[in-house]
Amino acid sequence: MCKSTDANAAIAVSTAGVGSIFPWKLGLFFLKVGTVLYGSGYVLVAFLEGGLVKDYGWLTQQQLIDAIAIGQFTPGPVLSTATFVGYVVSGVSGAVISTVAIFLPSFIFVLILNPVIPRLRASKIMSSFLDAVNISAIGLMAAVVIQLANAALIDWKAVLIVVIASVAGIRFKLNAAWIVMGGALGGWLLKTL
Repeated sequence: MCKSTDANAAIAVSTAGVGSIFPWKLGLFFLKVGTVLYGSGYVLVAFLEGGLVKDYGWLTQQQLIDAIAIGQFTPGPVLSTATFVGYVVSGVSGAVISTVAIFLPSFIFVLILNPVIPRLRASKIMSSFLDAVNISAIGLMAAVVIQLANAALIDWKAVLIVVIASVAGIRFKLNAAWIVMGGALGGWLLKTL
């Protein structure tokens, strides 16, 4: 009986925002994110955390972490997280609008920039600029990892799962989906012990 109540509470919390935000506001947010983050995966997490959690309050930090974890099961995991976020915040219409909005700028940019990139890379100044953008993205990702770790690493069990998942990913190069499933199983086992 208690497990059923826990599951119902989790569903209620994870869908608490459904339908409460106008889908067009969500679409504009993800259109902006898709425009700024062309070609970046995990850098998206910083923008989502800043916009959805801190600025607008549409998601909690835990909901964002859950969305990122669920996104790991899809191709283009972090960008596909927009679909989950859209659903949590504004239902099915929010999911569709968020997905289209985050990918639309990339399609447009590829059409426009594809012929130009080789010439930019050939320029010493522009090549250095593009390298600096890549390096700053790594710094931004590291900062977000630290922020999310503070929210997710709440006890020794969570730390143990992170250590094992890190070893599995770095040393054994396991697919992220297997690591997420293993972490979920490990979390469930540790909770029942």
